Amino acid sequence: MSESGPRFVIVGAGLAGSLMACYLGRAGHRVRLIDKRPDPRADGFAGGRSINLALSTRGIAALREVGVADEVLADAVQMRGRLMHAADGALSFQRYGTEADQVINSISREGLNIRLLESAATYAGVELDFGARCTDVDPELPSVQVERADGRSEVLDADAVIGADGAFSAVRARLQRRDRFDYRQDFLTHGYKELTIPPADDGGFRMESDVLHIWPRGGFMMIALPNADASYTCTLFWPFEGENSFAAVRTEPEIESFFTRQFPDAVPHMPSLVEDYIANPTSSLVTVRCAPWNVGGKVVLIGDAAHAVVPFYGQGMNASFEDCEILDRVMRRRPGDLEAAFDDFASSRRPDTDALANLAITNFVEMRDRVASPAFLMRKALGRAAHRLFPRWFVPIYSLVTFSTIPYAQAVERARRQNRGIALILALLAVALIASLLAF
Repeated sequence: MSESGPRFVIVGAGLAGSLMACYLGRAGHRVRLIDKRPDPRADGFAGGRSINLALSTRGIAALREVGVADEVLADAVQMRGRLMHAADGALSFQRYGTEADQVINSISREGLNIRLLESAATYAGVELDFGARCTDVDPELPSVQVERADGRSEVLDADAVIGADGAFSAVRARLQRRDRFDYRQDFLTHGYKELTIPPADDGGFRMESDVLHIWPRGGFMMIALPNADASYTCTLFWPFEGENSFAAVRTEPEIESFFTRQFPDAVPHMPSLVEDYIANPTSSLVTVRCAPWNVGGKVVLIGDAAHAVVPFYGQGMNASFEDCEILDRVMRRRPGDLEAAFDDFASSRRPDTDALANLAITNFVEMRDRVASPAFLMRKALGRAAHRLFPRWFVPIYSLVTFSTIPYAQAVERARRQNRGIALILALLAVALIASLLAF
């Protein structure tokens, strides 16, 4: 470890913060990773608020850089695609990728976070500091003021502060008080609540285990992701208000009636449905956009603190992990010049996360309303056919985003070019068909 190198304080020991500590620790930097929570390695996580995670190519690549990918994947459950559950019980399957080995990995947030913290703790220069709530940041020094669990205040000096403290970041809140800092947050009218499908009596899975289960109902939906212990983490995505909403389903009779009517094939697998529904909180879904992400070489934001997205493309964690890999790369490319490194990271990364935010919102509408529609299924079939015929020229947008490391903005632009090409081909075929009919 280089004792003369910069001292980093990372605020937030969640997924992005703990992985960033691994990268910095590997590089020999001195790192203090702080978090307001107790140490989850000893105390575990509070339940009921964590959407299961979908780990795919970008996240795996970032984990592999610090040597933890194989261990993380060993605890994951592979999902081949989506299995749609219609209200009448009919099932339909849609594969995620264009190749048989393209799968998404379902993994628990708690297990992954603990594994990353354990990895960070193996580096000599990394110190983990829990029960330290960030109350202020001085971006000019820089320094971080924290409040301990016993009420004591302390100032932590640093050469650079990394804000990795989530969508409601205390570090970003401090930057918002600076001149010409742009900030925007957009909440969905929908929220989410987590439920559970336990293992079967024999310890096995109650439903297919290698798929993401979706109950799309037009305007709202429920999903279920498999876990390594043969349970499923179910998440309701419902409006806060209205006829089919959290506001309309509150009492035990309302819960039982609504689920029996809307999700009849799921109810027999949910013995603690009513208890879980009442006990678990209802949480909001927000998209955050802001700029600039950095103050010179003193402060930089990563992950949800910089670009929170709604979870419907399964890329929030993957994008945060990719942030860590990219920031590490530019720091190595700009040794000794944190200002240039932070500037490069923020300016190059923002267009990609803006593109991802738009994709995630679009995919929510698609999953909720369109996945079972004939027009949607036909469009997907055309995309698969185009890929089979022209595998180099046409790759579906979902594959570009989920199964490659092409920057998000480039993936979106490529998909637009592909779609224009298909539209042109279809138009030419229509003209040719009309011409042939007129010739007779």
